[in-house]
Amino acid sequence: MGKKDMEVLEARIAEGEAREAAARKKEMKEKLKKKKKSFFADFKKFITKGNIVDMAVGVIVGSAFTAIITALSNGILKPVINFILAKILGKDSLSEVYTFLQKAYKTGEAGEQVVDLANSIYIDWGAFINAIINFLLVAFTLFVIARIARNIMNRAKARELEAAKAAEEKKKAEEKAKAEAAAALAAEKEAQLQAFYANVARQTELLEQLSKK
Repeated sequence: MGKKDMEVLEARIAEGEAREAAARKKEMKEKLKKKKKSFFADFKKFITKGNIVDMAVGVIVGSAFTAIITALSNGILKPVINFILAKILGKDSLSEVYTFLQKAYKTGEAGEQVVDLANSIYIDWGAFINAIINFLLVAFTLFVIARIARNIMNRAKARELEAAKAAEEKKKAEEKAKAEAAAALAAEKEAQLQAFYANVARQTELLEQLSKK
C-alpha cells in the first residue's frame, strides 16, 4: 500500500471518527433535551395536580379562618372568661392568672415592692387556658366545616347517582321501546307474509279447480 493510499485511509478513518463523534454529540443533546422536557412536564403535572391545588386552597382558607377564630376568641370569649375568673379568682384577665413557684420583687414607681414577673418562676394558667380555647375553637370550626362539606358532597353524590339512575332507566326504556317496535314490525311482516302465502294457496287451489273443469 502506497503513501497516498495510506493518507486516503487515514482521512477516511478520521472522517468516520468525526461522524461518530458528531452522532454521539447529537445523541447526548437529544437525551438532555428529553430529560429537560420530561422534567418540566413532571413539574407541570405536579403543580397542576388536584391535591396540590386543594392543599393551597386549604392553606388560604385556613389562614382566613385563623383570623376569624382569633377575633372570636379575643373579642367575645375571653372577655366572658375574664369576667367569670374575676368573679371566682378576683383577677382581671387571663394574663393575671398565675401560680407562683418562686417570686422575685422589684421596687415600683411609688417605692412599693411589686412582683417582678421577668425574674419570677410561675405557672401561666392564662396562657394555658388561652391555648385550650383556641384549640377548641379551631377543632369545632374544622368539625363544622368538614361536616358541612361532607353533607354537600353526599348530596352532590346522591344527585349524581339519581341522575345516573334516571339516565340508565331512560336508556332501558328506550331499548325496551325499540325492542317492542322491532317485535311489532317483525310480527307485522310475519302477518303480511302469512297472508301472502294464504293468498297464493287460494289462488293455487282455484287454478287447480279450473284445470279439472
